[in-house]
Amino acid sequence: MGATTTPAHGAAVAVQPKDLPVHCPNPAMPLWSSHPRVYLDLGESGEASCPYCGTRYRLEGGARPSGH
Repeated sequence: MGATTTPAHGAAVAVQPKDLPVHCPNPAMPLWSSHPRVYLDLGESGEASCPYCGTRYRLEGGARPSGH
């Protein structure tokens, strides 16, 4: 995953479409700060926040229409 561990305060972790599905903690986060893995639905807005740690994720290029 191309995500970074700690974006600037208030900034979202940018993810690429190739990184989907997005999960938190992401692989770049240190083990000591781990919580249970949760997959995030970037949905219609192209953004989501982790319910455990509050890290925000943003899909580069915005939301994509569903293929279904």
